Amino acid sequence: MSDDYTRADVCAAAIADAFKDDGEIFASPMGLLPTLGVRLARLTSNPDLVISDGESVFLGGTPPLGGKDVVEGWIPFRRVFDVVAYGKRHVMMGATQVDRHGNQNISAIGDWAQPKRQLLGVRGAPGNTVNNRTSYWVPKHSPRVFVEEVDVVSGVGPARARAAGPAAARFNDIHRIVSNLGVFDVGGPDDTVRLLSVHPGVSVDDVVEATGFALEVPDDVATTREPTYAELVIIREVLDPKGLRFKEVPEPEGAAR
Repeated sequence: MSDDYTRADVCAAAIADAFKDDGEIFASPMGLLPTLGVRLARLTSNPDLVISDGESVFLGGTPPLGGKDVVEGWIPFRRVFDVVAYGKRHVMMGATQVDRHGNQNISAIGDWAQPKRQLLGVRGAPGNTVNNRTSYWVPKHSPRVFVEEVDVVSGVGPARARAAGPAAARFNDIHRIVSNLGVFDVGGPDDTVRLLSVHPGVSVDDVVEATGFALEVPDDVATTREPTYAELVIIREVLDPKGLRFKEVPEPEGAAR
Protein backbone atom coordinates (compact mmCIF):
# COMPACT_ATOMS: atom_id res chain seq x y z
CA MET A 1 0.00 0.00 0.00
CA SER A 2 0.98 3.64 -0.38
CA ASP A 3 -0.33 6.81 1.24
CA ASP A 4 0.72 8.77 -1.86
CA TYR A 5 -2.57 8.46 -3.75
CA THR A 6 -5.39 10.74 -4.79
CA ARG A 7 -9.18 10.42 -4.76
CA ALA A 8 -9.05 9.93 -8.53
CA ASP A 9 -6.68 6.98 -8.05
CA VAL A 10 -9.07 5.45 -5.50
CA CYS A 11 -11.99 5.84 -7.93
CA ALA A 12 -10.01 4.22 -10.75
CA ALA A 13 -9.17 1.23 -8.54
CA ALA A 14 -12.80 0.95 -7.40
CA ILE A 15 -13.96 0.90 -11.02
CA ALA A 16 -11.34 -1.73 -11.82
CA ASP A 17 -12.69 -3.84 -8.95
CA ALA A 18 -16.18 -3.69 -10.48
CA PHE A 19 -14.79 -5.60 -13.49
CA LYS A 20 -12.30 -7.92 -11.77
CA ASP A 21 -14.53 -11.02 -11.62
CA ASP A 22 -16.11 -10.70 -15.08
CA GLY A 23 -13.71 -13.01 -16.91
CA GLU A 24 -13.66 -12.86 -20.71
CA ILE A 25 -16.31 -10.27 -21.47
CA PHE A 26 -16.61 -7.09 -23.52
CA ALA A 27 -15.90 -4.24 -21.11
CA SER A 28 -17.68 -1.17 -22.43
CA PRO A 29 -16.76 1.93 -20.40
CA MET A 30 -18.27 5.31 -21.25
CA GLY A 31 -16.22 8.27 -20.11
CA LEU A 32 -12.74 9.02 -18.87
CA LEU A 33 -12.62 7.44 -15.39
CA PRO A 34 -14.52 4.31 -16.48
CA THR A 35 -12.05 3.86 -19.34
CA LEU A 36 -9.12 4.30 -16.97
CA GLY A 37 -10.59 1.83 -14.47
CA VAL A 38 -11.36 -0.81 -17.10
CA ARG A 39 -7.86 -0.59 -18.56
CA LEU A 40 -6.40 -0.81 -15.06
CA ALA A 41 -8.42 -3.99 -14.48
CA ARG A 42 -7.14 -5.46 -17.74
CA LEU A 43 -3.54 -4.86 -16.68
CA THR A 44 -4.05 -6.24 -13.17
CA SER A 45 -7.03 -8.26 -11.94
CA ASN A 46 -8.71 -9.36 -15.20
CA PRO A 47 -6.43 -9.72 -18.23
CA ASP A 48 -9.23 -11.54 -20.11
CA LEU A 49 -11.27 -8.35 -20.58
CA VAL A 50 -11.96 -7.41 -24.19
CA ILE A 51 -11.76 -3.65 -24.76
CA SER A 52 -12.40 -1.28 -27.64
CA ASP A 53 -11.46 2.26 -28.56
CA GLY A 54 -15.07 3.27 -27.91
CA GLU A 55 -15.68 3.82 -31.61
CA SER A 56 -15.17 0.97 -34.05
CA VAL A 57 -12.32 -1.44 -33.17
CA PHE A 58 -11.27 -3.97 -30.55
CA LEU A 59 -7.83 -3.26 -29.10
CA GLY A 60 -5.03 -5.82 -28.99
CA GLY A 61 -3.25 -4.13 -26.09
CA THR A 62 -4.04 -1.64 -23.35
CA PRO A 63 -3.07 1.88 -24.45
CA PRO A 64 -2.98 5.04 -22.34
CA LEU A 65 -5.96 7.37 -22.35
CA GLY A 66 -6.10 8.96 -25.78
CA GLY A 67 -3.37 6.65 -27.09
CA LYS A 68 -3.24 4.43 -30.16
CA ASP A 69 -2.91 0.65 -30.15
CA VAL A 70 -2.85 -2.46 -32.31
CA VAL A 71 -6.26 -3.23 -33.80
CA GLU A 72 -7.45 -6.74 -32.95
CA GLY A 73 -10.95 -6.69 -34.43
CA TRP A 74 -13.67 -4.57 -35.99
CA ILE A 75 -16.82 -3.56 -34.10
CA PRO A 76 -18.74 -0.86 -35.98
CA PHE A 77 -21.84 0.53 -34.31
CA ARG A 78 -24.27 -1.97 -35.86
CA ARG A 79 -22.21 -4.88 -34.48
CA VAL A 80 -22.44 -3.46 -30.96
CA PHE A 81 -26.15 -4.32 -31.03
CA ASP A 82 -25.27 -7.96 -31.66
CA VAL A 83 -23.05 -7.94 -28.57
CA VAL A 84 -25.74 -6.17 -26.52
CA ALA A 85 -28.30 -8.81 -27.47
CA TYR A 86 -25.90 -11.69 -26.79
CA GLY A 87 -25.14 -10.43 -23.29
CA LYS A 88 -21.37 -11.00 -22.93
CA ARG A 89 -20.82 -7.39 -21.96
CA HIS A 90 -20.42 -5.17 -18.90
CA VAL A 91 -21.11 -1.51 -19.57
CA MET A 92 -20.29 1.35 -17.21
CA MET A 93 -22.35 4.42 -18.03
CA GLY A 94 -22.68 7.89 -16.59
CA ALA A 95 -25.80 9.04 -14.77
CA THR A 96 -27.37 12.49 -14.53
CA GLN A 97 -29.75 11.04 -11.95
CA VAL A 98 -29.88 7.74 -10.05
CA ASP A 99 -32.78 6.93 -7.74
CA ARG A 100 -33.07 4.68 -4.71
CA HIS A 101 -34.36 1.81 -6.87
CA GLY A 102 -31.35 1.86 -9.18
CA ASN A 103 -33.07 3.56 -12.11
CA GLN A 104 -30.87 5.94 -14.12
CA ASN A 105 -31.65 9.08 -16.13
CA ILE A 106 -29.57 10.56 -18.94
CA SER A 107 -32.52 11.88 -20.96
CA ALA A 108 -34.10 15.04 -19.52
CA ILE A 109 -34.58 16.98 -16.29
CA GLY A 110 -38.09 18.05 -15.34
CA ASP A 111 -41.48 17.19 -16.76
CA TRP A 112 -41.33 14.99 -19.86
CA ALA A 113 -43.77 17.20 -21.79
CA GLN A 114 -41.67 20.33 -21.23
CA PRO A 115 -38.35 19.49 -19.57
CA LYS A 116 -36.18 22.11 -17.93
CA ARG A 117 -33.14 20.62 -19.61
CA GLN A 118 -32.80 18.24 -22.51
CA LEU A 119 -29.92 15.79 -22.16
CA LEU A 120 -28.64 12.92 -24.32
CA GLY A 121 -31.89 11.01 -24.60
CA VAL A 122 -32.27 7.46 -23.34
CA ARG A 123 -29.75 6.26 -25.96
CA GLY A 124 -28.75 2.64 -25.33
CA ALA A 125 -29.56 2.62 -21.61
CA PRO A 126 -32.77 0.50 -21.78
CA GLY A 127 -31.13 -2.16 -23.94
CA ASN A 128 -27.98 -2.15 -21.84
CA THR A 129 -29.80 -2.63 -18.56
CA VAL A 130 -32.13 -5.43 -19.68
CA ASN A 131 -29.43 -7.33 -21.59
CA ASN A 132 -26.05 -6.72 -19.96
CA ARG A 133 -24.41 -6.23 -16.60
CA THR A 134 -24.48 -2.46 -16.02
CA SER A 135 -22.61 -0.18 -13.63
CA TYR A 136 -22.68 3.60 -13.21
CA TRP A 137 -20.03 6.25 -12.62
CA VAL A 138 -20.93 9.55 -10.90
CA PRO A 139 -18.04 12.04 -10.61
CA LYS A 140 -19.98 14.56 -8.46
CA HIS A 141 -22.11 12.90 -5.82
CA SER A 142 -24.93 15.21 -4.74
CA PRO A 143 -28.67 15.22 -3.89
CA ARG A 144 -29.30 16.49 -7.42
CA VAL A 145 -27.86 13.25 -8.83
CA PHE A 146 -28.94 10.73 -6.17
CA VAL A 147 -32.68 11.45 -6.14
CA GLU A 148 -35.76 9.75 -4.72
CA GLU A 149 -37.19 9.19 -8.21
CA VAL A 150 -35.59 9.93 -11.57
CA ASP A 151 -37.43 12.32 -13.90
CA VAL A 152 -37.08 9.92 -16.84
CA VAL A 153 -36.20 6.23 -16.62
CA SER A 154 -33.36 5.61 -19.07
CA GLY A 155 -31.53 2.76 -17.35
CA VAL A 156 -33.91 0.22 -15.80
CA GLY A 157 -33.48 -0.85 -12.18
CA PRO A 158 -34.37 -4.34 -10.92
CA ALA A 159 -37.88 -3.56 -9.63
CA ARG A 160 -38.97 -2.03 -12.93
CA ALA A 161 -37.34 -4.86 -14.84
CA ARG A 162 -39.33 -7.44 -12.86
CA ALA A 163 -42.54 -5.47 -13.37
CA ALA A 164 -41.91 -5.51 -17.13
CA GLY A 165 -41.70 -9.29 -17.16
CA PRO A 166 -39.14 -12.10 -17.56
CA ALA A 167 -37.72 -10.78 -20.83
CA ALA A 168 -36.61 -7.57 -19.09
CA ALA A 169 -35.64 -9.09 -15.75
CA ARG A 170 -33.71 -12.17 -16.85
CA PHE A 171 -30.41 -10.40 -17.54
CA ASN A 172 -30.96 -7.19 -15.58
CA ASP A 173 -27.89 -6.78 -13.37
CA ILE A 174 -27.14 -3.37 -11.86
CA HIS A 175 -23.75 -4.30 -10.50
CA ARG A 176 -22.03 -1.25 -9.00
CA ILE A 177 -22.43 2.50 -8.67
CA VAL A 178 -19.11 4.25 -8.10
CA SER A 179 -19.07 7.93 -7.18
CA ASN A 180 -16.39 10.32 -6.00
CA LEU A 181 -17.54 9.56 -2.44
CA GLY A 182 -18.08 5.81 -2.32
CA VAL A 183 -19.18 2.52 -3.83
CA PHE A 184 -22.79 1.23 -3.90
CA ASP A 185 -24.93 -1.61 -5.17
CA VAL A 186 -28.66 -2.35 -5.21
CA GLY A 187 -28.55 -4.91 -2.44
CA GLY A 188 -30.75 -2.98 -0.02
CA PRO A 189 -34.36 -3.94 0.90
CA ASP A 190 -36.49 -4.39 -2.23
CA ASP A 191 -33.37 -3.97 -4.40
CA THR A 192 -32.63 -0.42 -3.30
CA VAL A 193 -29.31 1.40 -3.35
CA ARG A 194 -26.98 0.31 -0.55
CA LEU A 195 -23.70 1.84 0.59
CA LEU A 196 -20.83 -0.65 0.32
CA SER A 197 -17.82 1.53 1.12
CA VAL A 198 -16.75 5.13 1.61
CA HIS A 199 -13.55 6.40 0.02
CA PRO A 200 -10.63 7.29 2.30
CA GLY A 201 -11.24 10.69 3.87
CA VAL A 202 -15.03 10.44 3.40
CA SER A 203 -17.42 9.66 6.25
CA VAL A 204 -20.74 7.83 6.13
CA ASP A 205 -22.40 11.10 7.20
CA ASP A 206 -20.81 12.85 4.20
CA VAL A 207 -22.41 10.32 1.86
CA VAL A 208 -25.81 10.39 3.57
CA GLU A 209 -25.87 14.20 3.45
CA ALA A 210 -25.04 14.17 -0.26
CA THR A 211 -27.76 11.64 -1.11
CA GLY A 212 -31.34 12.74 -1.80
CA PHE A 213 -33.05 9.56 -0.61
CA ALA A 214 -32.98 7.23 2.39
CA LEU A 215 -29.82 5.31 1.64
CA GLU A 216 -29.42 1.79 3.01
CA VAL A 217 -26.40 1.94 5.32
CA PRO A 218 -25.14 -1.32 6.87
CA ASP A 219 -23.97 -1.35 10.48
CA ASP A 220 -20.37 -1.81 9.40
CA VAL A 221 -19.39 0.19 6.32
CA ALA A 222 -15.98 -0.56 4.84
CA THR A 223 -13.46 1.94 3.56
CA THR A 224 -12.77 1.63 -0.17
CA ARG A 225 -9.40 0.01 -0.57
CA GLU A 226 -6.35 2.07 -1.37
CA PRO A 227 -4.73 1.45 -4.76
CA THR A 228 -1.63 -0.69 -4.54
CA TYR A 229 1.82 0.60 -5.39
CA ALA A 230 1.75 -1.40 -8.63
CA GLU A 231 -1.62 0.12 -9.57
CA LEU A 232 -0.35 3.63 -8.88
CA VAL A 233 2.63 3.04 -11.16
CA ILE A 234 0.33 1.77 -13.92
CA ILE A 235 -2.09 4.68 -13.52
CA ARG A 236 0.60 7.38 -13.44
CA GLU A 237 3.21 6.04 -15.84
CA VAL A 238 1.28 3.83 -18.26
CA LEU A 239 -2.41 4.72 -18.52
CA ASP A 240 -2.69 8.38 -17.51
CA PRO A 241 0.70 10.09 -17.44
CA LYS A 242 -0.96 13.39 -18.43
CA GLY A 243 -3.22 13.37 -15.35
CA LEU A 244 -6.46 13.57 -17.29
CA ARG A 245 -8.28 11.84 -14.41
CA PHE A 246 -8.07 15.04 -12.34
CA LYS A 247 -10.43 16.79 -14.75
CA GLU A 248 -13.20 14.53 -13.43
CA VAL A 249 -12.06 14.05 -9.85
CA PRO A 250 -9.97 16.99 -8.65
CA GLU A 251 -8.44 16.72 -5.22
CA PRO A 252 -10.21 18.59 -2.41
CA GLU A 253 -8.32 21.76 -1.48
CA GLY A 254 -5.66 21.01 1.11
CA ALA A 255 -5.90 17.23 0.69
CA ALA A 256 -2.78 15.16 1.29
CA ARG A 257 -1.30 13.41 -1.73
